[in-house]
Amino acid sequence: MFNKFLKAAAILQNSNEAYAIAIVVNRENPTSGKPGDKAIIKADGSIIGWIGGGCTRGIVLQEAVKAMEDGKSRLVKIAPTNEKNEHNQVKTYPMTCQSGGSVEVYIEPIIPNPHLFIIGVSPIAIALTKVAAAMDYKATVVNFNSSKLSLPKTDKVEVVDAMSTSLVPKNSYVIVCTQGDSDAEMLFQAVFSEAGYVGFVASVKKAKSVIQEIKSKGVTGEQLKRIKSPVGLDINAKTPEEVAVSILAEIVSIVRKDEIQDLPDTQQAKLKNDGYFLNPVCNIPILKSTAKHVITYKNIDYYFCCDGCKEAFDKEPDKYALT
Repeated sequence: MFNKFLKAAAILQNSNEAYAIAIVVNRENPTSGKPGDKAIIKADGSIIGWIGGGCTRGIVLQEAVKAMEDGKSRLVKIAPTNEKNEHNQVKTYPMTCQSGGSVEVYIEPIIPNPHLFIIGVSPIAIALTKVAAAMDYKATVVNFNSSKLSLPKTDKVEVVDAMSTSLVPKNSYVIVCTQGDSDAEMLFQAVFSEAGYVGFVASVKKAKSVIQEIKSKGVTGEQLKRIKSPVGLDINAKTPEEVAVSILAEIVSIVRKDEIQDLPDTQQAKLKNDGYFLNPVCNIPILKSTAKHVITYKNIDYYFCCDGCKEAFDKEPDKYALT
């Protein structure tokens, strides 16, 4: 079982996919999760391993998705409502399952390093791959003219010979470093990708001209707003290596800024998975296939993991019914 756990983590790590590790660290009977039980939780809500069933599973799932969004670990306790939270750093949820018991789960998000998508083989592009390799970032270089390259020898750097928006991973960082070689064509394709960041290495005058050119080809105003140019932090960079450092510094600042933004306590897990239903009583996601109770009310199916929430819904259905 542990080997399966490690193998799953390695696959996610190699695919540069965010996930969270949840480990049961304490419990009081009766609960199904035992200290040492662990699971890998993916962003889509799929769980590999075991940390308990019922409301424990849904609560841990919700907090794991939040952890992947804000980059912060957390200790979660699910306990009867009459128990007091003795630690400020423990987030406590009521145990709605009628069996009682309590369990504490530590959740650690594993956030992949940024993936750079570098278009072009200019000196700045080459310098970017070297700095990125030193930072253990994954980089994809678009060498559309089949130029001879001098890249760092690492499995995190790959070379492709054509630009395609389907190749650009979500939330990646695209830097157009063509510097006079097919600038407009490459920038045009970059803005249509799903990248969270599009940087264009160019002077203010040149950037304005190229942006005007791609605008005439049908690029919308919202897409143009995505383009960052001049690119990088202003550190008075002169050499290609210094420019590369300024660009990576800007990317780091964006990554860290996203990590330190707290999510409101009321924000629920954002699961893009139709296999889950948000329990309207406790606001915890429930896996439909394992729901203990399913109630149809006003032509809508409601799923519950335990008797407590089901009974609360039975007493006041209109209070919890979806409108």
